[in-house]
Amino acid sequence: MWKSHEKFERHSLILLIGIIIVVSIGGLIEISPLFYLESTIEKVDGVRPYTPLEQAGRDIYVREGCYLCHSQMIRPLRDEVERYGHYSLAAESMYDHPFQWGSKRTGPDLARVGGKYSDNWHVDHLTNPRSVVPESNMPPYKFLAETDLDYRNIEQRLRTLRTVGVPYTDAQLTHAREDLETQADPFASQRSGLKQRYGAKANQRDFDGHPEQVTEMDALIAYLQVLGTMVDFRTYHADSPENLR
Repeated sequence: MWKSHEKFERHSLILLIGIIIVVSIGGLIEISPLFYLESTIEKVDGVRPYTPLEQAGRDIYVREGCYLCHSQMIRPLRDEVERYGHYSLAAESMYDHPFQWGSKRTGPDLARVGGKYSDNWHVDHLTNPRSVVPESNMPPYKFLAETDLDYRNIEQRLRTLRTVGVPYTDAQLTHAREDLETQADPFASQRSGLKQRYGAKANQRDFDGHPEQVTEMDALIAYLQVLGTMVDFRTYHADSPENLR
């Protein structure tokens, strides 16, 4: 039986036909499930769309090219998990357009940076990176604290995201400007509509130390502080049904 491969080696046409048959079978096995599966990503409990302020911060993050030096994907390798935390889940990026996985790490991975540092640390780091990380070669972003956030079209931006699958509700779209201002206002009621629409764990405070105005620094820090915090990995188990919905 093992000697019968000689006819394939001596006749290129037979070899080509064999390759086509094998590749076709493999392709059908991989592609056919996509025709009947609604989604290849399991929705994990806790993952939600970004608030208007967080989404505005994410837009700034993309605008400034932060993804060129910071990835947001922890691979399931021991050294990465021990350094950064639980490996990244596909569901954590399901509302990212585009996702920020990246392939280069000039700086550390940011998939779990939310809550790791204080808001003041982020302000100092963005204003003068070397004041908190002496070996950093990151450029300063002091201008973010001096630039008022332009959120006049925030409802339209969220509405656009809804057209590509982000499940923003009509209420979230209608109250987009209000929710953005509320999240950056430390004096706003903690029982505001923001918490009702985005969950009790949504951060609501002044992020940049200047409560009298909403700046691009507020938005960017709000985004950074939510990264990796939506899923409770103390109770999460990949095969546990209660963590999937």
